[in-house]
Amino acid sequence: MLPATFKLCAGISYRHMRNMTGLRKNAMVAIHHELNRLAGPGSSNWISQVRRRSSFLSARIEEEQGYSEQEMSYVKQGEDALQKAISILSEQDGWTIETVAANGDKVLSKMLPDIGKVFKLEVMLEQHPDNLYNELVGNMEQMGEWNPNVKQVKILQKIGKETMVTHEVSAETPGNVVGPRDFVSVRCAKRRGSTCFLAGMSTKHPNMPEQRGVVRAENGPTCIVMKPCAEDPNKTKFTWLLNIDLKGWIPKTIINKVLSQTQVDFANHLRQRMANNVSMEMAHAC
Repeated sequence: MLPATFKLCAGISYRHMRNMTGLRKNAMVAIHHELNRLAGPGSSNWISQVRRRSSFLSARIEEEQGYSEQEMSYVKQGEDALQKAISILSEQDGWTIETVAANGDKVLSKMLPDIGKVFKLEVMLEQHPDNLYNELVGNMEQMGEWNPNVKQVKILQKIGKETMVTHEVSAETPGNVVGPRDFVSVRCAKRRGSTCFLAGMSTKHPNMPEQRGVVRAENGPTCIVMKPCAEDPNKTKFTWLLNIDLKGWIPKTIINKVLSQTQVDFANHLRQRMANNVSMEMAHAC
């Protein structure tokens, strides 16, 4: 049964067969059936991993009808970024501490083949994950109002509820050690149970070619994971995976310092933003 299942799935990789909605759905049903058959007593962890990943794929297939080929390409890029980021974050070994702030905020790093250096911010925030998700996703274009490291975030295109293409412009660092950079990114925003994800990677968009006088940097995979604290569900374990190529002739020691400090600063600015939101809500309630 298993070889036949994968022959069926392989068929949908051909363009003329990808348009056959029934075949795609049959492929996903076959995958889930086969995984259930294999996942008997004592099933290994990889079965659970594949089942979870197939659920991401099946959700995408349900939503893809009516999308253009370009839109589906953005959806796939976003989900690829999410899966790569989850894979990186699931590996607990090999991380090196870059910096630990006085409040316990921590940035770690790791070198990965074909990707380069990735940074991971780990903090605890006094906010429910839903509130953070609404701020970072629902109010994404307002980020420049509260994060001085960001000049502007603009949504260029939305595809469904979970995928968007954005243009971000970063501010120069103090002393202009690193000048302004801009990014065109595809973003994938998902909720799975009580955990929220915001993943992304660089892409291209016809409405945002490279801008004169601004270095077009690249990022990805990147991902923010917001998970309720086990001891207090109104607090959030906040993890941010960051991988950026700033381009230009910048020494690696400076890049490492800038990126790790950017993550620490982001956590502090986000805390202040959320605190201000609470204050405004209380004022309106009076």
